[in-house]
Parts: sequence; structure tokens; C-alpha cells
Amino acid sequence: MRGVGAAVRVLRAGAVEGLYGAEGILPARRTLRPQGKGRWQQLWETPTLLWEAPRLGLDTAQGLELLNLLGTLLALGALLLRQLRHLLTYLLLWAAYLSAYQVGQVFLYFQWDSLLLETGFLAMLVAPLRQCPHHKQAPQGGLAGALPHEGLPFWLVRWLLFRLMFASGVVKLTSRCPAWWGLTALTYHYETQCLPTPASWFAHHLPVWLHKLSVVATFLIEIAVPPLFFAPVRRLRLAAFYSQVLLQVLIIITGNYNFFNLLTLVLTTSLLDDEHLAAKSGNSHCRKTPTSWPKALLAMLSLLLELTIYGLLAYGTVHYFGLEVDWEQHTVRSRTTFTFHQFSQWLKMVTLPTMWLGVASLTWELLTALWRWTQVRGWLRKLCAAVQLSIFGTATVALFMISLVPYSYVEPSTHGRLWTGAHRLFGTVEHLQLANSYGLFRRMTGLGGRPEVVLEGSYDGHHWTEIEFMYKPGNVSRPPSVVVPHQPRLDWQMWFAALGPHTHSPWFTSLVLRLLQGKEPVIRLLQNDVTKYPFHKQPPTYLRAQRYKYWFSQPGEQGQWWRRQWVEEFFPAVSLGDPTLDMLLRQFGLQDKSPPRPHGSSSPLAQALHWIRKQLSHLEAPIVLWGLLITLGAIRVIQALLGPRSPRSSPPAREEKHRPASKKDLGAAGKQAAPAPDNNSSGSQTLRRKK
Repeated sequence: MRGVGAAVRVLRAGAVEGLYGAEGILPARRTLRPQGKGRWQQLWETPTLLWEAPRLGLDTAQGLELLNLLGTLLALGALLLRQLRHLLTYLLLWAAYLSAYQVGQVFLYFQWDSLLLETGFLAMLVAPLRQCPHHKQAPQGGLAGALPHEGLPFWLVRWLLFRLMFASGVVKLTSRCPAWWGLTALTYHYETQCLPTPASWFAHHLPVWLHKLSVVATFLIEIAVPPLFFAPVRRLRLAAFYSQVLLQVLIIITGNYNFFNLLTLVLTTSLLDDEHLAAKSGNSHCRKTPTSWPKALLAMLSLLLELTIYGLLAYGTVHYFGLEVDWEQHTVRSRTTFTFHQFSQWLKMVTLPTMWLGVASLTWELLTALWRWTQVRGWLRKLCAAVQLSIFGTATVALFMISLVPYSYVEPSTHGRLWTGAHRLFGTVEHLQLANSYGLFRRMTGLGGRPEVVLEGSYDGHHWTEIEFMYKPGNVSRPPSVVVPHQPRLDWQMWFAALGPHTHSPWFTSLVLRLLQGKEPVIRLLQNDVTKYPFHKQPPTYLRAQRYKYWFSQPGEQGQWWRRQWVEEFFPAVSLGDPTLDMLLRQFGLQDKSPPRPHGSSSPLAQALHWIRKQLSHLEAPIVLWGLLITLGAIRVIQALLGPRSPRSSPPAREEKHRPASKKDLGAAGKQAAPAPDNNSSGSQTLRRKK
């Protein structure tokens, strides 16, 4: 879970200047206007550290760059240094991303940004309060010094994963999207998603029956499987884990969804336990020990429960999606056999019980934590454990209550029946993004072809040249890009802009203005290598935009990945001083009413940020991110090779010391007066126990 901190990253420096600089598309300084309120009231209503940027001699965009740099260094440090894996570290990372979110406007208003903020806040609770250099291995691969409260934050992570997946599956059907209801969504998805990958072309040309069967599997994984996250049987939770991992890996291969799927994979680790994660757990299973008849009976009942659930899932899938094998055509036929009204009634019936399922599961976690507290020896340790358990228990219950409000959005009648106290509590902290509603891929767009906006520039108004973006489709001969885990914010917004008129995307008018002005930071958002920008020597006199429909090329069409057809004019031809352009800028409030503040550029800190930006501006963001990830991986491998002094290399006599304890009840581990341990190479201190 500590790896979540590394994902808390702000935009790269070059993107910050192009998107939010004084001469960027949406200057961030417009979002922070002092209202004459007190300092702390202003900070509470708009929680961002960027209020303090002027005190450092920086404007808002430069402050955002500073947060970007410090957040990146802190996250990298937490991955490499165990001492930095502390609650305070993740608090700073969460505050940095929340600060960027407050001024990010439309370019930072994605569901995964909210998910990252919510996960980042939970990372603070999961992180250890202290780092102890001593290690002590407990019996059965557990840890002797685990604190009683440590299972509670992990439960919140599991609850977040449940809300994310269950809501994402449900909204596909509540939206009444004909593609989802007809099980044909994936026949369009690979072609019409924001940024396809080369693998999307191959996936798009798979047989239709396989696409429909994949939609059925998606509904199964996102709607039917998530309740198993709270199953009392360990193997059911592991089956749920691997099904979620399979879905996320397939999405990563066939689509550029930045850090979202990687972050979801991190959340799925909350379904695992110590026995599954411990490196030495395999040795304990090699020795067969006698089993008492109550344990044998419990194992048999667990197996029957597993078989029953698997049988119900298989029967429900076959029945509700009409699965039939066509042996002659070697295909599997599928169709929805239920109506929207039936599904709405089912959703109304199960939404409240899923909340009570969460209540029951959380109650069990609280009772388990309380029992572990009773096993703590020593009055001082017991007092400290009681204080920590009280704080973390209260925080867990409060966050669970807050999350019920956005979760209930999936079913309006249930939302209205929630306790009013939960609504008031959620309303108080809603702006902190502690809990959010989710529902990815609600409707399938581009059923008649993928809409794309193509910018064109000209010097004379008669001869037009297309302007290429680095990542989004444009040139029909250029293959799709692979940019994971980076998210090119402008390319993504161009996809949304193409779905409607340009007036629905006011920022597009500002983009046209900055390109007519020849602003290099904005040009680098389109082409990081400015020499590839067709008007890099002189800004165009005129700009316009056309709307096209794009389709993947057919197999056999050599040298082409796409086919396209012109649809209509998206944005009229304009030039600087054009009345149409000036009218649109006034209408959307995008005209600069005050000049940029000059004091920031002369400060030493601003000059240092300018130098760093200049050094990094020539590197593409995916290259920078992958370079950092590969470097981190290499460093961790070297650390593992050069650091043999670990608990695993302890002398045999010490291991013998623990062997008798393995025959006792596992609760004896909690009675040992050992200091809180640390988990070998990964430094994990907060491990979950098998239920």
C-alpha cells in the first residue's frame, strides 16, 4: 500500500506552464482570487498550498511546478528509503495533489484524480506511525508486533475497491446505453476510446461473439464478484483478486488509461493476506500437521460454500445472459434476458444490503482489533494501543459513513433513505475529496464512428496545414501511441471536445488564441519537439478546426491504421483581433483582465524552477516516467542483492526458538512483548491477518 504514495504525482513541469501558466490555456492564477476572508477560512474553503506561493516569490503556476518537483522527489524517496514511509510523508503527498486539484480545472477533473486523492488519504492511515529497526518473525509467517488497529485501514481500502468496481458495473446498465445492454459495447470501445494502443487495433478485429462474451465477463467481474471481497473464505477472496487483476491487465494492454489501472491493481492487494504474501509461507505448508475434527468440519463447510457460490455465479451468468454454445459455428451466443425495470428493482433490493454487508464486515474487523488489543502485554503498551485503536477506529467508522453518501448515488431511493447525519458529515468534508462516487465507461460513444477534431493553420486563409498532436489520432498512417502511465491532459480533452460543439469546451477557444500567439509552452503540449510543429518558425495567421469520423483500418490495408471521413466544421477560421474570437473569449471569461505579476520571475526560486523546466522540456513525459520506474527497479534490485543482513539470514538456532510456538494458537503471537517489526526487503509493517 505504501507504493500508492509514488503514484501521487502532479503534472510534469512543461505541461504545467502550457496548461496553467500566465500565458497558458487556463491560467491557474484566475482560480485563486482573494475574497477578503481570513487566511484559515480561505484555506479551508479552497484547500490548496498554492495560497502561499506569493510568500515564496512565485505565481500560482510556478507554485504548482514547485509542488510537482517536491512531490516527485518525496514519492521517489519513499520508495527507496524506509525512513520516509511515514504518515507525514503521505500527508504531504496527498496535500500536494489536492492543491493541484483545486486549480486544475477541467484538465484535472477525472474520476481517477478523485480516486488518487481518496487512495492517498487512506495511504496515510495505512502508513506506520513509527519505523522500528528491529525485526522479529512470528510463527506461521506472521509478524509478532502487529498493532491491533492495523487491519482497519486495509479494510477501508477494500471497501473503496468494492465501491469502485460495483458502481462501475452498475452504471453501465442504469445509463440505458444500448451498446451495453446489447452486449456490443466492446465492438466499439477499442476503436472509440480516448487513446487506443496498437493492441486495440487487433482487439477490435476479434469476432463479435467474443466481444459480446467479454462484455458478459465484464459484468460478472464488476457486479457479481465484488461482494466476494468480504467473503469469510480465503479462497473466495483470492478468486476475486485474480479476476480483478485479469480485467485491469487487459485494460492496460488495450488502452492508455494513465495510472488508473495501476492504482486499481494496488487497491486489489487489500484482498490478499499474510499467508499469500509472505515469502516463506510455502515452507509451512510442506509439513502436514494433524487436524482436529472441528477444523476439518469447518474446512468442509468452507469448500461447500465455495462450490455453492461458484455454481450460483455460473448459473446466473448462463441464465441472465442466455449463454448458448453453437457447436457448428464454434461460437458462444449471448444476450441479456432481463429488462431495465427488472434490473432497477434488483438494484433497489441489493444496494442497501451491500451497505449492511459493509457494516457487518467492518464490525468484524473492529471486534478482531479489540481482541488483538486484549492480547497486548504491559500496561503502557496496552494504553498506547488503546489510544491508537480509538483514533483509528473512530476514523475508520467516520470514513465509512462518509463514503456511504456517494456510494448511494447508484440508487436514488437508497440515497434518500440514508441517515441525515451521514449526509451532513459528507457535506462538511466533500471538498477534501475523502470519498467520491465512481462509474467508469457509463455510456459508449462514437457508435457511428470515432469523432476527432483536427486543427488546421494557414498564412493566407486558402492553403491549410493540419496540426498533429503527439498522442491522439490524426495522421491515418501513424500507429496509436503507448503512453501509460502518463496522461496527456490536452489530448484527452480533445477527445471530449469532439463529442459536442466547441461551445461546450470553452478552453478550446483559449487554445486557439495561444496558438495564434505562438506561445511555445502551449505548442509543446501538441509537439514536444517544436520542429515538428508546422508553424514553429512563425505563428499561423488563421486557425480553424474540422470534425472527422475515424475508424480502424481493415486487415490487409497496408500502411494505414485508420480511415476517416470529413463531417463538418468544428471551429470557424479566426485570426488575432477577429470579432468572433474576441466575442468567444469575452463570453467564456478568458480574456486577460490583468497582466501577469512580474515579481515571480526575478526570485531565485523562480529562476531555479525555470532552469529545471528548461532541462526537462525536451523530454517526453512517458520517457521520463518509464526512466524513473526502471531506475527505481534497478536500485531496488541492487538493494536486495547488497543487503543480505535480514531476518531471513538469521542463524538456525533462532529459527528453532520459534518452532515450538508454531504449534500453539496463533493468538500467542500477539502476547509477545516484541517491538513492532518491519517486513524484510519491502519494509511493510502493516500486514493483514488471515480470516
